[in-house]
Amino acid sequence: MNRESWSDRLFNIANKCFLLIVLIAVLYPLVYVISASISDPIYVNQGKMWLFPRGITFEGYQRVFQNPEIWSGYRNTVLYTLGGTLINLLFTVPAAYALSRKDFKGRGIIMGLIVFTMFFGGGLVPTFLLVSELGMLNTVWALIIPNAVTVYNLIICRTFFQTNIPRELQESAEIDGCSNTMLFVKIVVPLSAPIIAVMALYYGVAHWNSYFSAIIYLKDRGLYPLQLVLREILVQNQMGDAMLMTGDDMEAMAKQARIADIIKYAVMIVSSLPIIIVYPFMQRFFMKGVMIGSVKG
Repeated sequence: MNRESWSDRLFNIANKCFLLIVLIAVLYPLVYVISASISDPIYVNQGKMWLFPRGITFEGYQRVFQNPEIWSGYRNTVLYTLGGTLINLLFTVPAAYALSRKDFKGRGIIMGLIVFTMFFGGGLVPTFLLVSELGMLNTVWALIIPNAVTVYNLIICRTFFQTNIPRELQESAEIDGCSNTMLFVKIVVPLSAPIIAVMALYYGVAHWNSYFSAIIYLKDRGLYPLQLVLREILVQNQMGDAMLMTGDDMEAMAKQARIADIIKYAVMIVSSLPIIIVYPFMQRFFMKGVMIGSVKG
């Protein structure tokens, strides 16, 4: 049995210490936000709460979930995330596979035009006018259709198909009488689970965190996604009542600031928790798909 040299031991110790520092740097903000969300804001603002909660209170969560718009926002966001991700995959995966086929004539020109849109776009005003002309204002489709395909994701997916779906497999299927559609559905899609999971995670997180498109295109509050609802709650509690207060009403202003601090951290947890829960279940596919789809390209 080979013994480690002193240099190897030193390297392993230094490596473990470095990884421990990285772990603390990544984990501490998450623990801090969770603790702050159930701590008395007085301790948080005074710096007396630095890791574990102090003066435990769930007032922030109570105030957040007492708002009925939170639940409608959750429902809308889940709908937008699931429906939008499904549409993204239906457009991105077939397009990426078609552009990966060497026998697809004109694929270089088409890919060049698609990549061109990464650097040059019409901007917000032309996009708004187009959405308006298509009759999608104040509808779910305004949040989904304009972002149906992301060029970066398309490139990663195309690279995966180029490097992991051998041409010999396609030729063998064609000899057996398999059409291009059946080849894609029966062979390519089952072999592409890792990259599809990566695309689903990328698109899903983007839909879950999106709020700017809702600000631009939605007027009906019943259609607001969760992120926009939480943003309004936070802004209202920080500014709404304080603007109506007089300079002598310091006690009421302090109370308002305390409520705003409680809600701020509760909002962070409420908006992030679903993604944090889902990610571990997709991590295996995520890591494999990213390495195969990007590094090899």
